[in-house]
Amino acid sequence: MSPSPTLPTRQTRPKLSCPPDFNGEHHNGCAFLNSCSLYIHLAPEQFYDEQERILWALTFFKGGRATKWSENVFRQEVDTGVFPIQTWGDFEQQFRLHFFPANVEADTINSLEGTSYHQGNQTVDDYLDSFQALVSDAGYMDPWTLVVKFRRRLRLGIQNQIATMPYGRPADTDPDTWYRAARRID
Repeated sequence: MSPSPTLPTRQTRPKLSCPPDFNGEHHNGCAFLNSCSLYIHLAPEQFYDEQERILWALTFFKGGRATKWSENVFRQEVDTGVFPIQTWGDFEQQFRLHFFPANVEADTINSLEGTSYHQGNQTVDDYLDSFQALVSDAGYMDPWTLVVKFRRRLRLGIQNQIATMPYGRPADTDPDTWYRAARRID
């Protein structure tokens, strides 16, 4: 019996998606920068140097404030003869300054503390997704605070069912148990 031929092993990499076009809107800034950074980390061999990474990212600046900022960067290069952003770290710093919301933490806290934020007609899963994003942005980590904030904006019927459970009621210092109980009831 002859040995079966060995097929050559080929390492394949997943096809990477490029970042979306960016128009400079603050609410999209973090997602755009994360997308660029992820691509660069997964395919560093595609970039000769940091300058190429920066120029590549600028190719996605299309429309709005992003185009104006990019034009200004290139105008500075023409005026001085030197590209004004030398490293990827400098690019990230400038990008955050110009395209991230100015006061994410304060805005988020205002949302959580205001009267307009609540579960409404959302499923508990959808409410929980937005809630967890908000408390992360606000920097809330204390378990008791998380339960209080989560509970306060749940639909009243779900709040009451959890609060009056005859047994197995979640502790007010255990947000994960509250989340699971709200999902079960929903």
